[in-house]
Amino acid sequence: MSENSTVVLVHGAFADASGFGGVIRELTDHAVIAPPNPLRGLASDAAALAAVVGAIDGPVVLVGHSYGGAVITQASAGLANVTGLVYLAAFGLDVGESCASVQGPYPPSLLAKTSYPTSFDAPGAAQGPDLYINREQFRETFCADVPVDVADVMWATQRPLSLAALTENATEAGWRTKPSWYLVSEQDNAIPPDAERFMAERMNATTETITGSHTAFIARPVAVAAFIRRALAG
Repeated sequence: MSENSTVVLVHGAFADASGFGGVIRELTDHAVIAPPNPLRGLASDAAALAAVVGAIDGPVVLVGHSYGGAVITQASAGLANVTGLVYLAAFGLDVGESCASVQGPYPPSLLAKTSYPTSFDAPGAAQGPDLYINREQFRETFCADVPVDVADVMWATQRPLSLAALTENATEAGWRTKPSWYLVSEQDNAIPPDAERFMAERMNATTETITGSHTAFIARPVAVAAFIRRALAG
């Protein structure tokens, strides 16, 4: 890959792009953008990302966190300017899999117990409710290694994921034709770490582990930015 690539950071569920603030500050020697991920459905979210990335002049490295990994997987297959994929505790789906189904063989994560559906259908999504994480266990589930006051703000500002997005199957898998890197979060309570390792191994990703929660990139931005730099260097 080219070290002159534009880095595109794609956030996942229950969060927005502001969580990448620390990583962005560490990557000041690179062009970096962090567009919003709609969190409405895999195909439509991937199409939204593809529109942004397709308009970038030059090579692009896509970095996805959590559900954002499913989005970069789907979107990248049709983007010639994407030269690599970086997964941060993220879903590297294969064709015919969903974020829900790929976790099936593993013991349920804490997120399975602490997320709850809205009583109304998710606006703008195909069908079904939105999902949120409850307040009492938000920090333990999602971001156990950030200060309590930071976690409180993250809970209050969380962006929901539609159930339709969680269960929609991938129809493309960009990692089959593009090099990939995977950072496994060893203390992840949202995606089983064993599932992360399975996805990383399947895509033959260059894999490292980090001691941290599902959002280790917030608590340890220097280490995560260094991992992204190693991917940029190829």
